[in-house]
Amino acid sequence: MSLDIQLPKVAQTKINRLAHATGRSPATILRFVLRDGFEAVELSIKENALADAQFASGVKHAHADVMRDAHKALQHIKHNVRAVA
Repeated sequence: MSLDIQLPKVAQTKINRLAHATGRSPATILRFVLRDGFEAVELSIKENALADAQFASGVKHAHADVMRDAHKALQHIKHNVRAVA
């Protein structure tokens, strides 16, 4: 299915910038933006770039440390959800 739409210049510029940063096409980035929103896509790209840079620099984290931090984060989220409910 093909659909012709006109995006505001600001949105076009953001999509083109994100496409360039990831090496993906603007159409691919647009699909992600429509699904997740600009903020989530921008954050994902930023986090992936940081992870790639850390990996390339040889920065390593022990599996146990990563799992401990993930568990703490999940517990924190659960606690906050209960507090709000």
